Amino acid sequence: MTPTAVMLLSCPDQQGIVAATAAFIAAHDGNILHAEQHVDPVEGVFFQRVEFELDGFGMERDRIAEEFAPIAERFAMRVDVRFSDEPMRVGMMASRHPHCLYDLLTRWRTGELGCDLRVVVANHPDHADICEHLGVPYVHLPVTPETRSAQEAAVLATLRAHDVELVVLARYMQILSGDVVGAYRHRIINIHHSFLPAFVGANPYRQAHDRGVKLIGATAHYATEDLDEGPIIDQETERVTHRDDVASLARKGRDLETTVLARAVRAHLEHRVLVYGRKTVVFDG
Repeated sequence: MTPTAVMLLSCPDQQGIVAATAAFIAAHDGNILHAEQHVDPVEGVFFQRVEFELDGFGMERDRIAEEFAPIAERFAMRVDVRFSDEPMRVGMMASRHPHCLYDLLTRWRTGELGCDLRVVVANHPDHADICEHLGVPYVHLPVTPETRSAQEAAVLATLRAHDVELVVLARYMQILSGDVVGAYRHRIINIHHSFLPAFVGANPYRQAHDRGVKLIGATAHYATEDLDEGPIIDQETERVTHRDDVASLARKGRDLETTVLARAVRAHLEHRVLVYGRKTVVFDG
């Protein structure tokens, strides 16, 4: 496919932003393929995603951000420029639950997730065989309450050694400290069942069944220091009835978790997510 550049922009809402951005691209013979924008009327913030072809563009890609800087300064704009032929470097983390990890590995192997998968880090050895089969480095870093600090230091060292940009928690069942979250601000995607915080702790589906819930779901969000309170990227729900036992709820929940996590990861990889405050703007794929 023709390589493209994607510009993610956010700034205070004001006149002339769209025109200035389009004029910059047109002035360098660029062809815009997609352009979407959104204004938060309460916060007065403007958001835009612009994708344009690199073939025929009258500037080397590594100069785009620098040349656009005067426009960004004029509008007090935050700008992130990415390129479709430079796949993001990804690390995945997992515990024993296999469903999210195996789903992502399958999507990556078949080309559905356009990323450069560098490593899988896990606190259990369970998934070593499949990662070896797929040619993905697998690093087993067990953890106990007494070794948590040392294990997290090893996790960070592993991610840095593999030059990871995005971390995906594929049902990694350990709470990350502020050191890890801070090192990858808005670059750690987590998945959890949407019962939180209503059903915290062990056996959430048992708790949900005992309460007779009529709706289950899953939420993908960026990890922050506040557990399960990070900006939400994607969510999905499914209605259930009294006929669903605990096993049925868990099965449906796993299906939701894999789908929602994959959608969230894809949105980030395609540079469709802008974070502001505790919220996100996710442009259409």
